[in-house]
Amino acid sequence: MKQMIAGILAHVDAGKTTLSEALLYSSGSIKKIGRVDNGDAFLDTDAMEKKRGITIFSKQAELQFGDTKMTLLDTPGHVDFSAEMERTLMVLDYAVLVISASDGVQAHTQTLWRLLKRYEIPVFLFINKMDQPGTDRAAILLELKKQLSDGCIDFTELGAGTEEEAQENEKSSTIMEEIAMEDETAMESFLETGRIAGEQIREMIVQRKIFPCFFGSALRNAGVDTFLQGFDRYTLAPEYPDGFGMKVFKIARDEANNRLTYLKVTGGTLKVKSPLSNADHVRFGEEVWEQKVNQIRIYSGTKYELINEADAGMVCAVTGLDHTYPGQGFGIEVQGETPVLEPVLHFRLILPEGVEPAVMLPKLRQIEEEEPELHIVWNEKLQEIQIQIMGEVQTEILKSMIAERFGVEVSFGPGKIVYKETIADTVEGVGHFEPLRHYAEVHLLLEPLEPGSGIVIDTDCSEDVLDKNWQRLIVTHLKEREHIGVLTGSVITDMKITVIGGRAHTKHTEGGDFRQATYRAVRQGLKQAQSVLLEPYYEFHIAVPQNMVGRAMMDIEKMHGKFEGPYQEGDAQVLRGIAPVACMANYQKEVTAYTKGLGKVTFRFAGYYPCHNTEEVVTQTGYDPERDLSHPADSVFCAHGAGFIVPWNEVPDHMHVEGRLLKKKEWQEEAPSGKKTKTYDPDHWIDIEEIDAILARTY
Repeated sequence: MKQMIAGILAHVDAGKTTLSEALLYSSGSIKKIGRVDNGDAFLDTDAMEKKRGITIFSKQAELQFGDTKMTLLDTPGHVDFSAEMERTLMVLDYAVLVISASDGVQAHTQTLWRLLKRYEIPVFLFINKMDQPGTDRAAILLELKKQLSDGCIDFTELGAGTEEEAQENEKSSTIMEEIAMEDETAMESFLETGRIAGEQIREMIVQRKIFPCFFGSALRNAGVDTFLQGFDRYTLAPEYPDGFGMKVFKIARDEANNRLTYLKVTGGTLKVKSPLSNADHVRFGEEVWEQKVNQIRIYSGTKYELINEADAGMVCAVTGLDHTYPGQGFGIEVQGETPVLEPVLHFRLILPEGVEPAVMLPKLRQIEEEEPELHIVWNEKLQEIQIQIMGEVQTEILKSMIAERFGVEVSFGPGKIVYKETIADTVEGVGHFEPLRHYAEVHLLLEPLEPGSGIVIDTDCSEDVLDKNWQRLIVTHLKEREHIGVLTGSVITDMKITVIGGRAHTKHTEGGDFRQATYRAVRQGLKQAQSVLLEPYYEFHIAVPQNMVGRAMMDIEKMHGKFEGPYQEGDAQVLRGIAPVACMANYQKEVTAYTKGLGKVTFRFAGYYPCHNTEEVVTQTGYDPERDLSHPADSVFCAHGAGFIVPWNEVPDHMHVEGRLLKKKEWQEEAPSGKKTKTYDPDHWIDIEEIDAILARTY
């Protein structure tokens, strides 16, 4: 029997949870189909989910049909909880993408599609709500091909009956021809025999060349059996290596407040009381630990079964591990990819009178473990707790979680934009740390990268210049924390940092010395560079009546946006483009107002681009890099047995290693009369080892 892990994804209100209920019912896992609006859905068990009628937390259910044993992961559809959805993608074998026939492909649907492509997950599509008036299968299929992929093919006929009957169906020839168009080998088979073997179709689905589409109504349980039959027929059992491996994708807590680590076993077997250690994949700045698995739980809804061991291909929750985090790999698995979806707003947490931030912060860290994208920050300057989130709906959920768990009624200040910084030119940053009996110098090359690149760290330094161990230590210090820019103190991104030089002392250098030198080198480089403030942008899709498209175009220009179009889509005129989040945050309400409910706006996060009002934001922020003592750009040198501070812009005149871009200047001392008395040639400076040798001979 095939062991399969499938995730079910959709734009909010597409009927994803309703389809999950129908799949569970049709496979015999539940006896009655629950309803979201009735609050009795099998997977939406949280009180907040029942109240709002949306999925907030990913859930797991076990079902069996045909030759397939499936672990179904139901994920949130609301954009505010997209990060919860994205974390499940790293453990999926297949995805089921649900699309509402009445709404078609929406902006968030396209975001999901891009994520599935990034994680290389094969996709089955279920087009839901086909019972609603005005739905047309051919028109929907045409939209899927246009908006998603030409490989979206109607598999309804191939899912019915036996595989042989499906192949001989009159309509199957047309379907086979569509499949053949997506692969040369399939085309050869079709031209020779008029058919394409089932095994070949299964391989094409795994390779993401074709995407089977099924149509129906989950609410009426129509088309669900055909979908299950098609899924069973056209999926391949994943193959797993013998070596042990597992991937963590979620952290949660049960009703007894036991910490649960949700993971997928990707190789070998995980057993109860197995010792687990992070020694093979230590995260930068993390301590090495070893703990034992106390329980292995297989969840289905709110209930679970205890087992003694989990084989490759199984998803389970384990207790006994206190230091795990989403994306963590063990054994043959490596660290997970950086999430694409990220918060664009941060809110000030307002605590009730009598509750101290120092007491509340450790409790909030528990929630941050489960929802890493929250990014809870203590702002020392403002003496306040700040939380980064995806949207205002998430603030309501967070307030409920804090009240339920800790009995504290909190509120939030107005949302503010999360800015980032990058650079526009290439610079060399130098950091030197040499108080008495300490020594380290680091040279880093800072280069700008394309938007969305994040931070890339590399080395380009000969071991003759700096030993490999010291180079690795510098890389460790570069990765162990987020570095901030000099305009607003925002996190830097879209930058390549390369270790190009440095120096250590055989007796006086300690690990902490290179940490100090590395941090100062980054900062010194940023001070030299032409910094660029970045802000988040939305990609928008605006559909308005034809007589109002001029108003929409003027609005976008006022909001510093760029757009394509307009073009006709049904009875509406459509504009697509990008604009700053800060400008478009409340535009949906405005469109609804001036179109009297006829207009429609959808957003998705497009990425970070140069800020449209940099001077205004920098002034409002009031950040002074010179007074930020926790991020110094100056260096520490030593003379006459004592350390002294050298300002960042004078560091090149004192550095001990010749730079790649920066050159040490010849400098001269002046007598009181103004005449030059001494000239120092940098090529004849002596290094620390020579000084030590002179002192040893002298004394």
